[in-house]
Amino acid sequence: MKNKGKLIVISGPSGVGKGTICRQLLEECEDLVLSVSATTRAPRVEDKEGVTYYFKNREEFEQMIARGDFLEWAIYNNNYYGTPCLPVEEKLNQGMNVLLEIDVQGALHVKKNFPEGVYIFIAPPDTETLYSRLRGRGTENPEEIARRVDAATLELSKQNEYDYIVINDVLQQAVEDVKEIIKGRSERI
Repeated sequence: MKNKGKLIVISGPSGVGKGTICRQLLEECEDLVLSVSATTRAPRVEDKEGVTYYFKNREEFEQMIARGDFLEWAIYNNNYYGTPCLPVEEKLNQGMNVLLEIDVQGALHVKKNFPEGVYIFIAPPDTETLYSRLRGRGTENPEEIARRVDAATLELSKQNEYDYIVINDVLQQAVEDVKEIIKGRSERI
């Protein structure tokens, strides 16, 4: 009988590099799969049902909320986003470790309902580095960057509610640190 997998939740402020870390983890760890979120936003050309998102209309999504079908959910830009429980549970029961990249608010909600998960906060070496990374992406205007930095201040205040804090100063070291956390937790089961 296979051991049950672990839910690995990674979050941190915008611009900290959590998406890059998660992509690298998925490339390097055979027993790690990405949790796919559900959304009510319209699919884009590059989207694939069940791969990038599970696309739902508002009524379907609201029915799922009413049934308690989500580990967490939120409204962002007038669209629902959420993590469906069933696919996560199925993969965990198959012995796979499931990676959930999510915002801080959602991660702390998941932790209340799923305390046996592994909760990892990705932090910048300092606020100036975070600000510099946000500017360097070239995807946001100065006002949006300022909003993201303000949000980061609040999110950074929540980092001690996580099981682990990984400083993303050198990307490959941060990836290795997360891999060691996953490996260490898996070996203790």
